[in-house]
Amino acid sequence: MTSSERSDRIREFLARHQYHDAELHPLPGDASFRRYIRIRKGGQSFMLMDAPPEKENVRPYLAIAEYLFKSGYSAPEILAHDVPAGLLLLEDLGDDIFTSLLKTQSGMEQELYAAAIDVLAGWHNTERNSAFILPEYDEELLMKEACLFADWYLPQVLGKQKAAALRPEYVALWQNIFAQAALATDKWVHRDYHADNLIWLPKRPGIQRVGLLDFQDGVYGDAAYDVVSLLEDARRDVSTPLANAMLERYMAASGTDRAQFMTAYAVLGAQRNSKIIGIFCRLAARDNKFNYLSYLPRVWRHFEHDLTHPILAPLKAWIEKHVPADSRGVIAIQHTSQDLALTA
Repeated sequence: MTSSERSDRIREFLARHQYHDAELHPLPGDASFRRYIRIRKGGQSFMLMDAPPEKENVRPYLAIAEYLFKSGYSAPEILAHDVPAGLLLLEDLGDDIFTSLLKTQSGMEQELYAAAIDVLAGWHNTERNSAFILPEYDEELLMKEACLFADWYLPQVLGKQKAAALRPEYVALWQNIFAQAALATDKWVHRDYHADNLIWLPKRPGIQRVGLLDFQDGVYGDAAYDVVSLLEDARRDVSTPLANAMLERYMAASGTDRAQFMTAYAVLGAQRNSKIIGIFCRLAARDNKFNYLSYLPRVWRHFEHDLTHPILAPLKAWIEKHVPADSRGVIAIQHTSQDLALTA
């Protein structure tokens, strides 16, 4: 579908819902193929999600948004949808994204992160809903993600042949780690819970003060994953004192076993950061989005910190042996997705 045809489809959708004469204000894009357009008419504001169906499936977003909204969380209310067209009309939660607020009001950092942690403690204490079907964050999915590091990053720094030869060792290390960690698969996990995806809604009560975005990849998994996502943010630094305070707040509120939680936190932190390194390299090699490479030094710092946990000692030794220290940061892309014969 051409951009002109897509624009016509959007106008037809808006006309069906009495917004044919509304003002359209596209928002800056992100790493996905989705885009968001603010719709303004008669002093009211809404958000249009434009997710081309050949690239994105809006059904998971729709289902999870309705589940969270009905459960009392501030996910955007779904106002209208055309699922086959990949179009959703959403409640507009505003522009007070945590990242933006923290750039201008650094004194709010403690309050914002405490509120975000309280949301996690709340839904991680909720029993799995058997009527709400989501994938499990099981070993197969965790491994698939961890292998993004081997498939997209390693070839850039070691060459395709060496990376391919080392891949089985890398997989075997993760298999042993997952077996030892015995990660849970019974908690709702947002899977991309960080400052860029949270909106401050101070006029709302309690957990509703935190608006939720980009939860369409939600799964049932281990509660530690979202805590890692928040505190080991790829795009902004979270100080060690603040991170430690938020970990204590989470463990106190959730009643989780400390040793078990900290093991899961380290394992899922390493898994997530290895995945992100792979994803950022993929965005550059496949989609020509090279700006994400600038985040790699921070992600590597998180990864190296996670690897200090004893359960990850074998992976740490493997990384130290095979990945040169000077390649643990911004790298040059040596191979495109065509070179690697990879697309996903």
